[in-house]
Amino acid sequence: MENAIQLNPLDNVAVALRDLQIGESIYVEKNETVIKENIKRGHKIALKQIGLGEEIIKYGFPIGHATKPINDGFWVHTHNVQTSLSGKIDYVYRPSLHPIVFPHDTRTFKGYKRKNGKTGIRNDLFIIPTVGCINSIGDLIAERFKASNPDNGSFEHVIVLKHPYGCSQLGDDLKNTSQILVDAAVHPNAAGALIIGLGCENNQIDHMKAILSEYDHDRIKFMSCQNADDEVEEGYQLIEEINQSASQDRRIDLPLSELNIGLKCGGSDGFSGITSNPLLGRLSDFIISQGGSTVLTEVPEMFGAETMLMARAENEGIFNKIVQLINNFKDYFMAYHQPIYENPSPGNKAGGITTLEDKSLGCTQKSGTSAVVDVLKYGEKIKMKGLSLLNAPGNDMVSSSALASADCHMVLFSTGRGTPYGTYIPTVKVSSNSALYRKKASWIDFDAGQVLDRPFDEVLSDFIQQIIDIAGGKLTKNEKHQIHELAIFKNGVTE
Repeated sequence: MENAIQLNPLDNVAVALRDLQIGESIYVEKNETVIKENIKRGHKIALKQIGLGEEIIKYGFPIGHATKPINDGFWVHTHNVQTSLSGKIDYVYRPSLHPIVFPHDTRTFKGYKRKNGKTGIRNDLFIIPTVGCINSIGDLIAERFKASNPDNGSFEHVIVLKHPYGCSQLGDDLKNTSQILVDAAVHPNAAGALIIGLGCENNQIDHMKAILSEYDHDRIKFMSCQNADDEVEEGYQLIEEINQSASQDRRIDLPLSELNIGLKCGGSDGFSGITSNPLLGRLSDFIISQGGSTVLTEVPEMFGAETMLMARAENEGIFNKIVQLINNFKDYFMAYHQPIYENPSPGNKAGGITTLEDKSLGCTQKSGTSAVVDVLKYGEKIKMKGLSLLNAPGNDMVSSSALASADCHMVLFSTGRGTPYGTYIPTVKVSSNSALYRKKASWIDFDAGQVLDRPFDEVLSDFIQQIIDIAGGKLTKNEKHQIHELAIFKNGVTE
């Protein structure tokens, strides 16, 4: 393996593929650069002299500017580079769409066909508290059911969607809580759902029913704890009714066009934009070529690379929606007097990411090359086949939960630092480097670091097959360890 890589011929920096020591040489386009200070893997090296104020170029695009002169062979990072982003921008629609199209693939996966026509890849039961103060009751009901059904009955998993909200909420916060919980109840991965309320909270059961409107009464049940003589036993009996209704559910062969894939990254490092995110992007192109759907979110991590997504808008109407998505999130930051570009995180910086442009140009590679066909509101479900953008923050828990709420069957979660996290749908952790994969085998599902040692297309082929296997029932690491979380976006007053 080489010791450094230049990602684009226009770049004036290279990325260290391993720790480099003073005196070592790297070769880019047959040109030698001698390392002048120790540089950690994933971090950037100047390939030529960069003057004060001169742009730092990576991925072929500016990622900031030099705050002091940088000689060739020296470390390029936060001590000598600053973002060039500031304020809001007037965007212009300049379409540039060159999608990578894959041939039709005849492979299928084993999934569940629901009564409403949707497809699921799991047959899970969700116990959904309307308010956080009865989370523990959900746990007790789940334990009661598992005591009588050690094999989970007709369900693959019994998951309590615990959260701290549902009471003392106003306006959009209450609306978001109700919508995200309803989204879970009707998720196609759910064989059924038990929605439990306390009785005195803002997020009333009748309110939830009104949002649901029409629903399968055999698969979604409700219980008010304050009205029940024994809420645990009554909840258990209601789950047994759902269990009976789900007893005939069977996996059947379904085409890849039925898959909805969420795209997410967290704890990124200097390799994320080189290995894992491009791999997710090519997977996205593959799924879309088969007639399926993918969803990209984390709006603040589009800042600095948003024009690339805007250029891929299917039409000017979608372009305008992307502009609104970006500007609304910038307004959200400014409303709280917070800097729009206060990113990346300490972990990102430790891994070699210097500015938000650096992070965003790597992050947006998860979207591949396909056209953007729709922009979804927070809590809204997929409406179009193809690539959609979803309004949600960069926070790992909130954005992953938002992807689940959009009806994604699984979340592909690339990471350079590692996390055990999983939302309530299969959460496929993809490491950007092989060292992380080896160190955290209990967290990571796939090693994208392989692309540095093996042909990209070979690794992609293995990855595609693993995604098909997971869609067909193979457990992810978060499922094996029963790590299932839900987080809801909050932006307002608590009474």
